[in-house]
Amino acid sequence: MKKFLIMAALAIFAAAGTASAQNYMVVNTETVFKSLSAYNQAVAEVDAAAKRYQQNIDNAYADLEQMYETYMSQKASMSQNARRQYEETILSNEKKIAEYQADIFGEEGKITKMQAEKLEPYRKKVTETISEYAAAHGYALVLDIAANPLVIYYSPSADKTQEIISLLK
Repeated sequence: MKKFLIMAALAIFAAAGTASAQNYMVVNTETVFKSLSAYNQAVAEVDAAAKRYQQNIDNAYADLEQMYETYMSQKASMSQNARRQYEETILSNEKKIAEYQADIFGEEGKITKMQAEKLEPYRKKVTETISEYAAAHGYALVLDIAANPLVIYYSPSADKTQEIISLLK
């Protein structure tokens, strides 16, 4: 009798665990973001700015390369002092370009700040909408299939991407 009660209790706990484990939803945030034209426009602005800055950096490195080639072709005819000054100029210019590149694309760079300024409001809105939807519908877990390559299978009924898109529009 004792064995039977223990087995029954375990079966109830297992069933309860299985029921609560199915309390999840799946969202493809990449699809959600692609559906927001304002977000896509902001991404395009950031990408265009990054492209312009990258072109400036590429041009500066091309000028530096030209300076180095000129130095190499004239090195033999230069005095020791002139060679040292030319090398220092080349190294100084290379350092300036690297610093400029870090100022633009580094962790605290202009592009990072621009992304935060232009894209973060949309990311926050999408996250809040997903959280509110999940809470309102009793979901305990939300999986983002766009960012999780380890999801092998999910039921299409668990995918709430279109509902989230509808709420955002």
